[in-house]
Amino acid sequence: MQQVGIGIIGCGNISSAYLKTLPQFPILKVCGVADLNADLAAARAAEFNVPVRSIEDLYVDPEIRIILNLTVPKAHVAVGLKALEAGKHVYSEKPLGVTFAEGLHLSSVARALGLRIGSAPDTFLGGAHQTARALVDDGAIGQPIGGTAYFMCPGHERWHPNPDFYYEAGGGPMLDMGPYYITDLVNLLGPVEKVAGFATKVRDTRKIGSEPRRGEVIPVHVPTHVTGLMSFANGAVVQISMSFDVAGHRHTPLEIYGTEASLIVPDPNHFGGDLFLLPLVGEAQGKPVSLPYAEGNWRSLGLADMAHAIIEDRPHRANGDLALHVLEVMEAFQTASDRGETVAITTRVERPAPLSDSLVDGLLGR
Repeated sequence: MQQVGIGIIGCGNISSAYLKTLPQFPILKVCGVADLNADLAAARAAEFNVPVRSIEDLYVDPEIRIILNLTVPKAHVAVGLKALEAGKHVYSEKPLGVTFAEGLHLSSVARALGLRIGSAPDTFLGGAHQTARALVDDGAIGQPIGGTAYFMCPGHERWHPNPDFYYEAGGGPMLDMGPYYITDLVNLLGPVEKVAGFATKVRDTRKIGSEPRRGEVIPVHVPTHVTGLMSFANGAVVQISMSFDVAGHRHTPLEIYGTEASLIVPDPNHFGGDLFLLPLVGEAQGKPVSLPYAEGNWRSLGLADMAHAIIEDRPHRANGDLALHVLEVMEAFQTASDRGETVAITTRVERPAPLSDSLVDGLLGR
């Protein structure tokens, strides 16, 4: 198999999740990892037996075709622009940018240079979510009516060793967790047309509960409880709540309602999980819905699909247009809250193509 060279910039917490699963995809070749913190990069390289490089080396290496951008959110666009200027495609962790304006600039530069942008999340390509997509497309729920999307917890400072960025620009529950939920909803229902919402912040500081900084107090610069409505172009209306202020709740992560049935969709932060179809009469009993899509942690699946798409000259699924649309939707909740009015979404995006086959040993169905 022809391989596509990957250079990884950013060796923080999320990089280990990628480096664990990258070997599952034969098309991907890790040519090096780099970080502004050279010691961190060296430790990650040693842990996963990959080359440690300087950031500049990754930009100029002709074998590297894609820069995997795993930096903190406020650096996503700056690193992405440098990679594009170096002639590399870019696949970034979510969100695409801190603001819609900078995400739009990144997208415009990529288009002008004839290069690709990819972006997490790619969990919507996992087995449970592709099964849900197949059910919606096959008419199993009838006409979509609406749904709910909930992520609510007390905050990431309980477990993350360096949680500061969750409470800076580009953080907060909507930009941190919203991409998983809204991307999956676009996968299932299509583009969002307008948004209404409210965004609040109940505390100005947070106390870290994890080592090595347990007890340290950090400032909060972003809303930490966001709730609202999304009206989709197909007529469906979905309620959403993203919060770092909730002690506990009993809402399921994602539900889709139709005229003939409802879908109980598992956590879109994961690739798999139990999926239930609740028909018009009665409720789901026994085993969950099952279709032949592989389960498992397929972190890097979107990156692998992008690499295949480059070789095959076809669109990739976790693409920049999708990420930009999701970013505009997320920002619109704050705008709607500030203005006290419904906000129209200007971007339109096609639903990414479903996977035609399951995943086997990292080989992608087309």
